[in-house]
Amino acid sequence: MGADRGGRGRRTPARVVAYATGGVLLLAGCASMPDSGDLRGVESTPRQETQVRVFAVPPGEDAQPSEIVQGFLEALTSDDPHYKTARQYLTGEAAKTWRPELSTTVLTDGPGAEPEGAGGRENTGEITYMLTGTKVATVDAQQSYVPASGAYGRSVRLTKGEKSGQWRIAALPQGVVMGESDFQRNYMSVNKYYFASNTSMAAAGPQPTAVADPVYVRRRVDPMTQMVRSVLSGPTRWLGPVVRSSFPTGTALTKDAGALTPDDRNKLTVPLNDKAARVGTNRCQEMAAQLLFTLHSLSPAVDSVELRAGGAELCSLTQQGADAAALRSSVRSPDFLYFVDAKDRLVRIPAGNSDTKPDPAPGALGEGDTALRSVAVSRDEHTAAGVSLDGKSLYVGSLVSGGSLGEPVLRSHGPTEKDRLTTPSWDAHDGLWVADRDPANPRLLLLEEGKGDPLEVRTPHLDGRIQAVRVAADGVRIALVVEKGGKKTLLIGLIEREGKPGEQSAVRVVELRSATPELEEITAMSWAGDSRLVVVGRERGGVEQMRYVQVDGSTPDVPAPAALTGVKEVTAAEDDQLPLVAYSVDGIVRLPSGAQWQKVTEGTAPVYPG
Repeated sequence: MGADRGGRGRRTPARVVAYATGGVLLLAGCASMPDSGDLRGVESTPRQETQVRVFAVPPGEDAQPSEIVQGFLEALTSDDPHYKTARQYLTGEAAKTWRPELSTTVLTDGPGAEPEGAGGRENTGEITYMLTGTKVATVDAQQSYVPASGAYGRSVRLTKGEKSGQWRIAALPQGVVMGESDFQRNYMSVNKYYFASNTSMAAAGPQPTAVADPVYVRRRVDPMTQMVRSVLSGPTRWLGPVVRSSFPTGTALTKDAGALTPDDRNKLTVPLNDKAARVGTNRCQEMAAQLLFTLHSLSPAVDSVELRAGGAELCSLTQQGADAAALRSSVRSPDFLYFVDAKDRLVRIPAGNSDTKPDPAPGALGEGDTALRSVAVSRDEHTAAGVSLDGKSLYVGSLVSGGSLGEPVLRSHGPTEKDRLTTPSWDAHDGLWVADRDPANPRLLLLEEGKGDPLEVRTPHLDGRIQAVRVAADGVRIALVVEKGGKKTLLIGLIEREGKPGEQSAVRVVELRSATPELEEITAMSWAGDSRLVVVGRERGGVEQMRYVQVDGSTPDVPAPAALTGVKEVTAAEDDQLPLVAYSVDGIVRLPSGAQWQKVTEGTAPVYPG
């Protein structure tokens, strides 16, 4: 655990750290160094040192129980692909039954290890150590991250071999355990992709919508092959109910596949077993698109994928072909940024350039006389929705000059502005979502295509009142700010639809989970990528801050936005090349890449389409 366990008075002779610099391999802190002199622990590897590799060192001759436990814990943080060295610290039977892939437990610091009982029982040939710490998260067998809290306590039992006279671990918990800094160095979050289950696989059906499913893989242990295997194994349990995979059940890499690496033309050949041998061309292209979307952020680059089964090519697809085969939100770039000006009208400026002078949005919401407090624009930028200044009425109008507005499509009867309608949000299928905060009848509502009778969305297990709504571009995930007992938390849920085509569906939001367990006051939030959100909030007793979070509750390995005071609203595009935009005490401000916050103009309620 290096620095994670530093200062506890134990030697750490269990890792070799290798630095690749200019083609020279440098080693530091290894147990095979001379056995005289002071042997010191290896510090945790800095996260920014991408070329660092850590190798485990086997147990030394006649190592004492404390050294065996320490060495084993150190070996868990190495880049050993199959934990072969870590198994050398175990008895033969324990090495056979230990399954490190079942889970990873992350602690604030590395696990402490103390012998149980006064003075231990080394003279009996058996001793037990208790591993302790404070939990941060767990990563399960599906590589899914789940925030955790509370005390960690697990025991490991060591025995002394009758013939060898060597101490080894005979009983231990399944999985691995490590401190947070070692976890950040060893693991990285990667989105794997499936398709929203409400889009068909048939050639005549709608273009499928890709949905990101973030998982954590070991950073320097062949992540490309890890991710292909992860895609083939299917979605995580949380996302599974609302997505589908185009890979037939049971599809896997062939037994002799080995490590997957693209060729000199950046084409990756993926050999599949016979379960995939009979798929049609359209389905095969969807399979290839899933892999291309998944692998696009890994290195080395993959520009095309060839799928093979039974010794024959099934299909081949390029990155461009993948974008044509399926919709992925992060490749869409909106034309405009929209907000409400000082006259309470809908205005817009071109997205992604330095313009600061807004133009009235075409249509009744920009050209009419209805005063607005918040707005939302459909993802195709053909339709806009606006909430009246008093929060009572929701209007929908086309973004075409000369269009009329008509009557409100929804009214709230809440007693005050804060008890009425939230800012609306459009999903990927022109559904308009909004929450009515009326204390007498709080509801989450959906207007299909922004018109007709509002459908009340069921929210079983929701504990609190919804204060903000943002639907993901994929249309199957939703972010809600929920208030209860003076705390506002960010929850991510799944959108389930039940009903036959052509009939009004029954819609509910299920499987709600916190994306910001350490924050208790969320001020504003917006989707900022396929599985990322930007949030403004504060920890208990802390100051307001803006940060990025993942839908699984983890923190992405990207810099937080530059500090900004007095933030009331924030918006981001799924295209991360576009600037973050906020409404603060300085009006409408934006944060271009690599720059500081810049004032745009006076106004409120900034939104990108969605």
